[in-house]
Amino acid sequence: MPDATEVRFDGPWHHFDVRANGLRFHAVEAVAGSIADRPLALLLHGFGEFWWSWRHQFSALSAAGYRVVAVDLRGYGDSDKPPRGYDGWTLAGDTHGLIRALGHSQATLVGHADGGLVCWATATLHPRSVAHIAVLASPHPRALRQSVWTNRRERDAFLGPFLHDQLPRLGERRLTRDGGAYLEDYFRSRSGTQWRDTPDFDEAVTRNRLAITIPGVAHSSLEYRRWAFRSQFRTDGYRFMDLMNKRLHIPVLALRGREDRYIVDSVMAASSHWSSDFEYREVPDAGHFVHEENPEHVNAALLDLLDR
Repeated sequence: MPDATEVRFDGPWHHFDVRANGLRFHAVEAVAGSIADRPLALLLHGFGEFWWSWRHQFSALSAAGYRVVAVDLRGYGDSDKPPRGYDGWTLAGDTHGLIRALGHSQATLVGHADGGLVCWATATLHPRSVAHIAVLASPHPRALRQSVWTNRRERDAFLGPFLHDQLPRLGERRLTRDGGAYLEDYFRSRSGTQWRDTPDFDEAVTRNRLAITIPGVAHSSLEYRRWAFRSQFRTDGYRFMDLMNKRLHIPVLALRGREDRYIVDSVMAASSHWSSDFEYREVPDAGHFVHEENPEHVNAALLDLLDR
């Protein structure tokens, strides 16, 4: 099994540890954006990935004058992997704590998939800490819940994997079997046609297969999904969804790859109900991993958001 430090790849960035909300997080900062008095852009990855998914955003956001920091979320990469704390409140507390620990009072949050749900939660529960959010393939949690129950296309794409992941140990075995081979199928099935035939796709699969087999990562990554599903039938889930039923009054950018078969167009558009300043864009030539598949288009949209 690989050591967690193997995700500390060399590049035009530097690695460091930061403590927040009682945990040690592995963070990666773009070298060009290492001046602490720049506004902070904090990048939060999605399921089955780690900080490296934001490699194409570092230089563009740094050149625009932002301090760009990507983190391994709780349970991923070289961050701590506690047995619990994968609920919406705690994850929002992680992000709020990271902003403060990095020396800032406020940040722009950019999140993909599960990381986008953390953006929604942090902006709602800690509004003074968030200046803008960009959510990639990540609808508002209330919009997603409604769509899963009422939209057959979304339910067919979304609910099956979530139900399988509730089973103890079986989900972990599926993720780690044959050196993380499931991750390759996962990326192929959810990405667009153009990216799948590129060296960048091959590298993404190789690195994410390595990262998912780090001890503890498979279990922790599934705990996000287990809480998200099980909480729908428990008091803590009702309370969380009630708290999330607030309209944000900061700029919100929502992006979805036009070829994304996992998150449908209607659920992304419906998220506008929870924002008074909402912009939704579909990104061409991209599936679920929109920021990796068409980074030029995504970077341009992020820079438009930061200028607002």
